Amino acid sequence: MIGSPDDRSRVSLRRGVYAILIAISAGAMIGRILAVDSVDRRGIQEHRIRKGLDRKRAALVKQGVEGPALDDAMAAEKTRLRAAIRLARPFLSANDRSRWCAVRALVEPELRVPGKPYAIDRVMKEPGWDTIDMVKHDGHYYSSKPPILPTLLAGEYWIIYQLTGATFGEHPYAVGRFMLVTTNVVGWVVALVLLAAIAERLGTTDWGRIFIVAAGAMATFLTTFAVALNNHLVAAVSVTVMLYALVRIWFDGRREYRWFVLAGLFGAFAATNELPALSLFALVALGLLIKAPRPTLLGFMPVAVLVGAAFFGTNWIAHHDLRPPYMHRVEGDNWYDYTYEHNGKIVDSHWRNPGGLDRGEPRDGVYALHSLVGHHGIFSLTPMWFLSIFGTALWLRGGNERSLRELAALVAVVSLTCIVFYLFVERGGRNYGGSTSGFRWLFWLAPLWLVVMLPAVDLMSRRRWTLLVAVVLLALSALSASYPTWNPWSHPWIYNGMNYQGWLGS
Repeated sequence: MIGSPDDRSRVSLRRGVYAILIAISAGAMIGRILAVDSVDRRGIQEHRIRKGLDRKRAALVKQGVEGPALDDAMAAEKTRLRAAIRLARPFLSANDRSRWCAVRALVEPELRVPGKPYAIDRVMKEPGWDTIDMVKHDGHYYSSKPPILPTLLAGEYWIIYQLTGATFGEHPYAVGRFMLVTTNVVGWVVALVLLAAIAERLGTTDWGRIFIVAAGAMATFLTTFAVALNNHLVAAVSVTVMLYALVRIWFDGRREYRWFVLAGLFGAFAATNELPALSLFALVALGLLIKAPRPTLLGFMPVAVLVGAAFFGTNWIAHHDLRPPYMHRVEGDNWYDYTYEHNGKIVDSHWRNPGGLDRGEPRDGVYALHSLVGHHGIFSLTPMWFLSIFGTALWLRGGNERSLRELAALVAVVSLTCIVFYLFVERGGRNYGGSTSGFRWLFWLAPLWLVVMLPAVDLMSRRRWTLLVAVVLLALSALSASYPTWNPWSHPWIYNGMNYQGWLGS
């Protein structure tokens, strides 16, 4: 009986376990954010500063400067050197620096280009603020990322700047880490809370419900990327909110407009951060229109249109074009083909002659193999997703509710569409996401895959050996998510192992 004391006690215990798992996940994410640093350069930076101070002190002593005058001169020299030798930074990749550059350009007055609010010309000239993820047109440089997310983050940065006067230039660690916590950690904590609520609604066993929350908290690459500003985590959070609203509508029969507004707002926002998420948004919109036309038309659609207007509007303000930068990559209209000045030299854009994985895998079969079960494989790095396939099949074949079969079908169609899309892109896009710890373009699907995992882990909890199998798959997935200890923009452990053995060639 649902309302029995025993059942209430079990619900209370599960919620306590959820809280513990979410707290551990949030604490681990914040700890990594506070420690993140370009550690390969920090020691060099401090060494150069010390050597510079030693030389300055020797020169001053030779000139007869001593006492308080020497101390004052050395303090001034230390300040000068720290400003001049700025190698260390809390941003680990050109990818996230690209967005941070746009945020700075929008907020800091001295970095604005007149009439070009999104141009990053002045930002990229500052020490430590270079990026290869930029485009050039109308004589200026811009982040290659869609401008809607940097615009939203610029709002938070503007508040920080106005209240404290702190800038990224002077306080990159304090400002950057604070914004990463408020964006990534807070967002993912909200997603985990909603994931637990979905598990409570759709799960049938204590163990299965706790399993998927633990998997979300510890074993996906979304926590790995908490240390970097990225669209994948933002999109995954948006998908989770949309999915929670969808469960309330589809399974619980709720028709209050707020659930449709949430589904439309976050479904559309997910699509602005991950273009293939448009497939999920379209299918959900169609399903809701059939099931509940009035609240869909009056609640879901208007906010979705608003998000779309923001996406295209910010792109127009930034580039005077409705198409985002990544759609300007064809002959005669290639914003990625340019030269720029770096450290006093004129150099070609990285994308003129990309190296490493960015060259693209020429063989379709090899790319598909490594994307699925190879060195960047979805299932080799995160084998718990095999349980999602099993769970989807269980719900499709014998779900107790028609709604469960429909949810499983939705996830299956969207997943297959997106996987096929990325496996068959042109060669230039077949780079596994670049130098990164996983096949990052599909990270936003993690909330969907966690939910359809429920029937599989519920079933496997009945036998000791199947429970053990699930735990081993979870452990291997957590291994991959934890392997890039401080920098998600590094190769997976399988790739490094294969490279060590000489199996990858040159």
